[in-house]
Amino acid sequence: MEGFSQAFQTSLGLILAGDPYLVGIVALSLQISLAALAISALIGVPLGALLAMHRFWGRQIIVIATNALMGLPPVVVGLVVYLALSRSGPLGVLDLLYTPAAMILAQALLITPILVALTRQTLEPINDEYADLLRSFAVAGMRRVWVLIWDGRFGLLTALLAGFGRATAEVGAVIIVGGNINHVTRVMTTTIALETSRGNLSLAMALGVILLIIALAVNAVLSMVSQATRRGYA
Repeated sequence: MEGFSQAFQTSLGLILAGDPYLVGIVALSLQISLAALAISALIGVPLGALLAMHRFWGRQIIVIATNALMGLPPVVVGLVVYLALSRSGPLGVLDLLYTPAAMILAQALLITPILVALTRQTLEPINDEYADLLRSFAVAGMRRVWVLIWDGRFGLLTALLAGFGRATAEVGAVIIVGGNINHVTRVMTTTIALETSRGNLSLAMALGVILLIIALAVNAVLSMVSQATRRGYA
């Protein structure tokens, strides 16, 4: 096993040199996470907006359920997706197990409840504040949804960044449904787990540094969005 100082120096060398294997893993990770985020946004944001706009029987149950699903254990999601996509599962005919598509599905299932819950929390106060005004201008249906989304865009960006952060840090679900296959489904988190167990600390640390940079960048953007939102409502 490499010493810490040697592994750290080697890891920085891999990053600065743009090691092709390292770049391929990072690129695949970002592609999968961004695809999962796009799918989740298309589903979660409109659902969250509808929950913010309407009051109906059973709404509170849905709100409680989405809030609870925000903490859904990733390995449970991975197991469910694995069972669904296995040869004996209902979606086995699609032959998606151990492919990037399966990993995208698992990540999308994980972050959709986050987007639904955070979208509702963001848009509900806005809907309550402008409800009478929107009714007076006969703004209803999808037009009203888009008005709320536009007015709450900074808060929704925060929700999207939170979902992206959860997706990029995920390891349990993606390793179950992806299989951690080299050059096919091996992403940053699964590679870190594998290479650490092998004692190859330089590659693991290089990917860890990149993950940390991504996390810091996401949090920096979140901070700027939060400040912009407070100035906007000041």
